[in-house]
Amino acid sequence: MTHSVRRHLRLDVDEYDATIRRFIPGYETMLTVAAEVVASIRPGHVVDLGAGTGALSAAILEREEVGGVELLDVDPEMLARARARLRRFGDRATFTLRSFDEPFAPADAFAASLSLHHIPTLEGKARLFARVFEALAPGGVLVNADANMPEDEDERAGLFRHWADHLVSGGIPEARAWEHFDEWSEEDTYLSRDAELDALRGIGFRAELLWSDGPIGVVVATKPV
Repeated sequence: MTHSVRRHLRLDVDEYDATIRRFIPGYETMLTVAAEVVASIRPGHVVDLGAGTGALSAAILEREEVGGVELLDVDPEMLARARARLRRFGDRATFTLRSFDEPFAPADAFAASLSLHHIPTLEGKARLFARVFEALAPGGVLVNADANMPEDEDERAGLFRHWADHLVSGGIPEARAWEHFDEWSEEDTYLSRDAELDALRGIGFRAELLWSDGPIGVVVATKPV
């Protein structure tokens, strides 16, 4: 899997952190909820899947209950930005240029923020979930903060309307907001959250939606002890 934020979002990497808040409803709350769930199990080693500029990793590392976070990403520009951002955490933050298409080393928790929607099929996500399940210690968690859309067309339309309203509230013209959705669809796939929860449970996780704002939500999946 290859991915470039500069190409996909038509942003310079340095613009990303400011602009993502205009793009994503409830962005700050989303990160806070995800980080709190990860910290709640007091993990020694956390893997951030598709870590980008390190915003989620930073929120996790702010919690003293967390040992360290390994940031995985295929975009070297984003990892370079994350290195600068997380320098204050010293060796609690480590960086790996790789995809999440390969087996993982053992970990206490996995986290992802706005990255897993780059997997285009439910089957592909289920394979990732299975690799995470295999690598997790009993009692470990996968926390996924991402966009999902229901299969029902009327429900999808309502959630896209909610999302467009958020972009407009951030100063983006409405026509441009809908253009963004078309552009993002070149690489993004927003699958049904219910289908993803079913896939997680089928693998053996206990899974639930903890928080949502329109199409954006935080799902936690726990490996039973």
